[in-house]
Amino acid sequence: MKPLAIEEFPLGDPRIREFAMLPWRLYRGDPNWTPPLNADLLGSRLLGLNGLLTPAHPYHRTASVTHFLARRDGRAVGRVSAAVNRRFNEHQEANAGIGFFGFFEVEKDYDAAAALLDAARKWLALQGMTVMRGPGEYSNATHERQGILIDGFDTPPTVECTHNPPYYGEYIERWGLSKIRDYHAYLVDLERVPHERIARVAEAVRNRDGIETHVADIRDLTAEIGKVIEVYNRAWSENWGFLPLTPGEAKSVADSLRPIIDPGLVRFASVDGEIVAVIGAFPDPNRALRPRWGVLGDSDLVRVARLLRDRRHLPRVRLMFFGIVPGRRLRGIDALLFDETYRYAVSRGYRTIEASMLLEENGLVIRTAEFAGGRRYKTWRIYERAI
Repeated sequence: MKPLAIEEFPLGDPRIREFAMLPWRLYRGDPNWTPPLNADLLGSRLLGLNGLLTPAHPYHRTASVTHFLARRDGRAVGRVSAAVNRRFNEHQEANAGIGFFGFFEVEKDYDAAAALLDAARKWLALQGMTVMRGPGEYSNATHERQGILIDGFDTPPTVECTHNPPYYGEYIERWGLSKIRDYHAYLVDLERVPHERIARVAEAVRNRDGIETHVADIRDLTAEIGKVIEVYNRAWSENWGFLPLTPGEAKSVADSLRPIIDPGLVRFASVDGEIVAVIGAFPDPNRALRPRWGVLGDSDLVRVARLLRDRRHLPRVRLMFFGIVPGRRLRGIDALLFDETYRYAVSRGYRTIEASMLLEENGLVIRTAEFAGGRRYKTWRIYERAI
């Protein structure tokens, strides 16, 4: 095997583009792999996106990052990032010294994988970190794309979820990382939802406690984002890996999802005028965005054109967030919001809903997914080791 070289470079380096585009070669022909738009990483004025791999992205206001490429005879065979998210560590108890590795991709080449992970670990040690966690993109806050898929390789991911070969988990564990948390995905076939049972609970809730619901108003998306942030930061505050979502981060997520927002799938519940719960589901664009590997290519413009053509006929929905603020749980608000979302989804011709990513210890949400007829069909894993 030809000698291996590891290159390190910062944000703004020309090699960032090679770093971003490497998976297109590694996954060529994989029928399930579905990457985000390139602009989501590299930015695009035309699409109005600040790419995560550019200094303009709000993530970098409170983080330090670096990037590594592994090469054999000049050919890139793998990549990884290392990051210190200062805001994340400051938010954790005792100002935890957690460093992250992310953007992990590699050919079937364990030596390259180990060299990349070694490089990330050494950089994190130089930053004074005591724990290495990942993979994600840059880090593993609850609202970030993250995790290694360890089960469910035979189906494509939904929007904002990851896909990878089975050997990634094997390489990571062989190198010395161990499981710290799992996330699950539950698939709900809308034709098999036990709706009468859910409707009875929803009707009882609807007639008590002065609960009111309303759908999102995308005409004032900024205000709606503010409502989502408020509920999210209260409802998820005790979850493992939680980091409060900033307005800038929320706007970046909203900008990437704007072309597919269906306001009937984003609903709020209020009690006495106070918003106490939110359910946020989005038509899954990945069916349209999946690479075709054809003569027309798979540029962002080609993929967006397919999405705009198909966006009213997307059959699958991803339930991305579902939260109830403390003090309002176990009162059936979840059944009420799901009932309304279900009725709307059926009326619009959607066929399945994926609830993900659900923390393995979040029994309340998992029981709700199972109550709605969901079956677990994917699992992602986060790893950790002492530096």
